[in-house]
Amino acid sequence: MPVELVVPSVGESITEVEIGDWLKREGEHVDQDEPVVVLETEKVTVELPAPASGTIRNLLKHKGDKASVGDVIGYLEEGNGAKPSKPAKKEKVSRTEPPPPAPPPVVAASPAKSHVSHKQGEEEAKEAASKPPLTMPATSGRDEEAVPMTPIRRRIAERLVEAQQNAALLTTFNQIDMSEVLALRKKHQDAFQSKYGIKVGFMSFFVKASVEALKLVPQINAEVRGHDIVYRNYYDIGIAVGGGKGLVVPIIRNAERLSFAEIEKAIAEYARRALENKLKVEELQGGTFTISNGGIYGSMLSTPIVNPPQSGVLGLHAIEDRPIALNGQVVIRPMMYVALTYDHRIVDGREAVTFLKRIKEVIEEPARLMLEV
Repeated sequence: MPVELVVPSVGESITEVEIGDWLKREGEHVDQDEPVVVLETEKVTVELPAPASGTIRNLLKHKGDKASVGDVIGYLEEGNGAKPSKPAKKEKVSRTEPPPPAPPPVVAASPAKSHVSHKQGEEEAKEAASKPPLTMPATSGRDEEAVPMTPIRRRIAERLVEAQQNAALLTTFNQIDMSEVLALRKKHQDAFQSKYGIKVGFMSFFVKASVEALKLVPQINAEVRGHDIVYRNYYDIGIAVGGGKGLVVPIIRNAERLSFAEIEKAIAEYARRALENKLKVEELQGGTFTISNGGIYGSMLSTPIVNPPQSGVLGLHAIEDRPIALNGQVVIRPMMYVALTYDHRIVDGREAVTFLKRIKEVIEEPARLMLEV
């Protein structure tokens, strides 16, 4: 009995998907709940599981095709789960090939026509000599390949352009001495990992620090909505991570209520599922502020782009030993540049500098996070 393969609802605002790779082909056996096809959207990539065990019989859509939620994209022949045997090879049937067509008769040219052909040949040779040589063949390494953008990549491009066009973006910088955080992690890492089953990283410190700084400068946690400024009294922090299909920003909800361990676990889980393209749409929606850590790729300094309609994004960078002046002496310290890109429509330079100064204070003295001072 045929069973329909139907495009499911993958998010409240998503009505269309793009067919990705078919994981099963026509005639192949599939078990119930086994992934059959990849469905790509502008926000997430999901896999459609088989509604029953059986054999794929008819694929109505192919890779790259569009489909709406509720569309039937194929059929499954429900069975008892036994895998079908391979079809027998067809016997070769010999047949007599028709003879090739006879070549056209050769007609001798008259002397007059021969003279014209000769002159034309000379002119064509001169014309060919004046033209530049043709591009080398594809084997020279100069070939090109056009690959369609995935829906997620198209959406990323749209959002980046939207941010540049609709907001007055400005970036300010500071540098942070990471000595205290490094020493704290080294001292308590084993105990932390033993108790919580995960290592303490840098991101939990910066999430905590960002919440404190956002409380001090609420404009950066707000958004422009029409002619209004909407302030939030909650802190949903987006963490930019590289996924299998591109950059995604899953949200840590109510970060102000979470412990260091809860934040680290949430980030690790999001990063794992981002690589597997298994994030849910609702996990990418909303967010009041974003943190992007380019330092894991070795970035020294950058200007991150705000994720609209948010008004700020904090960029973290690589930690490097650098000489700094401290108490009248030159010392070597593990330093990190940080960058805040903000929407100048509602955030002034003073607020932006104050925000980064607060980040610097609590990271250089982590005890402030515990004492809330």
